[in-house]
Amino acid sequence: MRPLRFLVPGTSGRYRCGGLLVEQQTSRLLAELVPTQLVTYRQREPGLPYLGDLLRAEPLGSPAATDSLWIVSWGFDVPRQLRALWGRPVAYHAHSSGYGFRLPPGVPVLAVSRNTLGYWGQWASRNPLFLVPNALEASWIARGDRPHNFGAEPAPGGRSIDVLIQRRKTSTYVLEQLVPALRARGLTVLVQDGWVEDLVGLFNSAKVVVYDSADHWRCSGVSEGFGLPPIEALACGCVLFSSLNHALADNLDPGGLAHQIGMGSLAADGERIAAAVADPAAWLPAPRRLEELLDELSEPRLRQRWRQALEAINIHIDRLQAGEPPLRHPSLLQLRLERWRQRLARRLA
Repeated sequence: MRPLRFLVPGTSGRYRCGGLLVEQQTSRLLAELVPTQLVTYRQREPGLPYLGDLLRAEPLGSPAATDSLWIVSWGFDVPRQLRALWGRPVAYHAHSSGYGFRLPPGVPVLAVSRNTLGYWGQWASRNPLFLVPNALEASWIARGDRPHNFGAEPAPGGRSIDVLIQRRKTSTYVLEQLVPALRARGLTVLVQDGWVEDLVGLFNSAKVVVYDSADHWRCSGVSEGFGLPPIEALACGCVLFSSLNHALADNLDPGGLAHQIGMGSLAADGERIAAAVADPAAWLPAPRRLEELLDELSEPRLRQRWRQALEAINIHIDRLQAGEPPLRHPSLLQLRLERWRQRLARRLA
């Protein structure tokens, strides 16, 4: 298989975010299958190659220009990166959807969620499509204090936090209405903000976790690409109250693995969360179902999915480089004109 180059804007400062961590984790895991490297294109980083330098050193027409498979992923930058990499093997690692661009024919899509897969199944129906969900880091699965996990590391003080909320992406409703209402009921509520050295330990200290990102993503205009925090909460044995927007609905179902937040009224939310704090076991998902989900999202499973996808992508690229034209899906205008032509033909028949 071709070596992989994961293209990211930078690895420090303002570029540190969930998308970067996913690319770094994926690059690390796939290094066991094929040579991989991170390549930056906005900010030069010590010890990492820079896109402009590589393009100058490997001009189109040289053997090196087609030796590697480039993986682009950074939302709004993807069209620009595809233009810069024209004529070179490239695939799109699709996190969020809704950025508004269309992919060229033949560019494979590696979707991190079924929600994103469905989006590109609609708008790139003739491109090779693959599902490679984000992986939960091994520490969450190994150390999470959930039922039947014998390697768990319970928090020294037990579950001293009744309700844990991470401020980032959380709705105004939760922060300004629900939190005061829960505290008025006498519950211990922690709104976590900023860097935490040991997130597994923090989640192991909580009975209930609330994750409500729907307003954040509706305002942003793009989708929740995967949503790892809810899965991390489940891995640590927390009762999860979550929104069900976008990719969150891939795995979370109301009353099953999770419970809906914002279920009709503030009073209803307060009563249900208070009941979950009082008796978490009655609100936790079935252990077997949870373990099946965690196994599906484990790092070994991700590596297996990527291996299968990369083998198919390399065969696809070999075909294109041999001169076989990629399939093209008709434009929306063509589809509408054809529909009107068929309707007119039926009326005239």
